[in-house]
Amino acid sequence: MSTQEQRDALRAKIEAGEKRNEERTLGQQAADLGESATQFVKDHPVASVAGVAVIGIMIGAMTRPGRRAGAAAGAKASALATYATEMGLAYASGLLDQAGDVARASGDKLEDLGDDVAFTARKARRNAAAAAGNTQDNVLSLSRKAARRAGRSYRDAKARVAG
Repeated sequence: MSTQEQRDALRAKIEAGEKRNEERTLGQQAADLGESATQFVKDHPVASVAGVAVIGIMIGAMTRPGRRAGAAAGAKASALATYATEMGLAYASGLLDQAGDVARASGDKLEDLGDDVAFTARKARRNAAAAAGNTQDNVLSLSRKAARRAGRSYRDAKARVAG
């Protein structure tokens, strides 16, 4: 494979990597986050159902009809609703923390990937420039040698004709 073909192949690989990074949208990142949430629900179905129930109770406690129903149920029911609401808030807070951790980890991985691609591209650019410089030096050296040989051959031929 010639040097130009190697450069073209390397350039194509770099462009393909840059294109893949550009195509990875926020929507794909959100889809990945959704897949991890789905996996959590599959791994912990009881906790998921309980969490949804608690969130439902929380939302109900925040609405006017829900507050009225809580007041009508009496002090015990109100205390239970308050306790359930606090538990739901704690659970929801934990889920949000987990989602934030996943988002931060995803962002860190994307940042690392971007740095790796950028480093590889810079390294490839430096290597290509060095190879081009070496090739240029070799061509210059060979052309000087050829010129010297041609000059000597001409000088020798001229001396034979004159002599």
